[in-house]
Amino acid sequence: MKNFQIGWFAFWISLSGIFIFLFDFGFQKDKSLENTLVNYYYFVLLTGVVSTGLRYYQNRELFKKNAFIFDLITVLFTFFIFIIAIFKLDQLHIANQLWVKFAILFTFIREFSEVRLNYKRTVLNPAQLFIVSFFGIIILGALLLKLPNATHTGISLMDALFTSTSAVCVTGLAVVDTGKHFTFFGQNIIMILIQVGGLGILTFASYFSYFFKGGTSYENQLALSDMTSSKKLGEVFSTLKYIIFITFGIELTAAIFIYFSLPGQLFSGFGDKVFFSIFHSVSAFCNAGFSTLSNSLYEPGFKFNYFLHIVVIATFVLGGLGFPIVVNLLTYIRYKITTLKIFNNTTNVHKPWVLNLNSRITLITTISITVVGTIIFYFLEYNNTLAEHGEFGKLVTALFGATTPRTAGFNSIDSAAMTFPSLVLVLLLMWIGASPQSTGGGIKTSTFAIATLNILSIAKGKSKIEVFRREISDISVRRAFAIISLSLIVIGSGILCITIFDPNMDVMDIAFECFSAYSTVGLSLGITGKLTDASKLVLIIIMFVGRVSMLSVVIAVFKKVKHKNYAYPQEELNMN
Repeated sequence: MKNFQIGWFAFWISLSGIFIFLFDFGFQKDKSLENTLVNYYYFVLLTGVVSTGLRYYQNRELFKKNAFIFDLITVLFTFFIFIIAIFKLDQLHIANQLWVKFAILFTFIREFSEVRLNYKRTVLNPAQLFIVSFFGIIILGALLLKLPNATHTGISLMDALFTSTSAVCVTGLAVVDTGKHFTFFGQNIIMILIQVGGLGILTFASYFSYFFKGGTSYENQLALSDMTSSKKLGEVFSTLKYIIFITFGIELTAAIFIYFSLPGQLFSGFGDKVFFSIFHSVSAFCNAGFSTLSNSLYEPGFKFNYFLHIVVIATFVLGGLGFPIVVNLLTYIRYKITTLKIFNNTTNVHKPWVLNLNSRITLITTISITVVGTIIFYFLEYNNTLAEHGEFGKLVTALFGATTPRTAGFNSIDSAAMTFPSLVLVLLLMWIGASPQSTGGGIKTSTFAIATLNILSIAKGKSKIEVFRREISDISVRRAFAIISLSLIVIGSGILCITIFDPNMDVMDIAFECFSAYSTVGLSLGITGKLTDASKLVLIIIMFVGRVSMLSVVIAVFKKVKHKNYAYPQEELNMN
């Protein structure tokens, strides 16, 4: 049998192992069926070991690849499981417990990475591929949440679809109590959907494929360069590597800080506390806003834990900055450190624009909005939702209240108790959202900055936008105003539809819900679970459009027109 035939056989067997894995977790089973499943797991693992061995036997160059260490550890771990099973050392809880499921998952990842999937731009353009990938994960997530063991009392298809969309689109709007309605298995599904939705399934699939194979097709690189905004094809996979390492690095660090910020008496045990830390770390960095607490961080025992609040703020702000900005910021910090005389006695060559224009505009806009928002929120809510806090607590909670609307979705106050001016402020902050190429939504800080700079340029009588001795390109300006227009059209249409389907709801509550859904924030005034199925479907569409961006949807629908070598006479239209 040829190597590629063995590879495909191993892939389908490993895929069947994943389905058995889900069946195992998702349904109740008797002892005999459970033993049958465990035996099938052994067959899947044995197939994976044989496939890996033949792969290295037929291609000795693989020993020099990065994947060799991964394969070696996986094979050794699998042999360890077999030894435990053969000698019936069940007291180690290896053979038929969680570890064997991890081995199945690693086997599937390895075999999937060997499958040759070549992307064809003639079939789907990058925008269409991006949208289809999100849609597929949402449907899969809804089916997983419908499994009997995912919930304590069952869930309707509409609520499962809503929860899956909210998780994949990293929104955080919930129609049921995440902590009480979903089991540990269901909460893990939601956390995985958040992680996959925050980074994108294509990011995971592409990087693992490149890691194990050491290369990919030119078409795949072109598609990924469009999605990661890499200026050079050679930077595509280094960008993917940075994205994955930054994500898991920050999430791990945040989880550790969250763990040590929590008093042990709030949890039933060590595992419960660890899961809480990981879940909220992933949810925070991906700007999802999901929490296993009924009232998010406003729960007793959590709402006065200011260190926890600061850790969560730092995590979702970093997630909302965008991966290119974080990478560029780290490069700038490293450059500044190396130029200090205490680290380097030689003369350093000055490098201009280490911190690029995108980073400068994003950082200035983010800091400005955060400072102004915090000050306004502090004074508007001083004697209202902030009244129960001390002076330091008021500052931290005001900062939390000014940053969480920009797509994070956690709340440390009673959102429904905010004053009307504060609600308007939150609506504006939700609409602006996070930064480009981040895990957050909204029109993005760069769009807001370009619109503001354009107003200032027109006021000064300039015909172009200039900042930091650079000129903003016309295409950027056109994109910014297209994004603004499309966002208002989607949000306005959503408000109109929900007022028709739920006429008894307050218009302000509906508007808040639609802004939150479009900007993938997750904050609510408490009406999400009370909406009819038709209104929930409207919010599902808004969340999906907000995550993939309406501009991407428009680009995916319309065919690109070739540039023509002519220009019509220009005329100005009356605007006043």
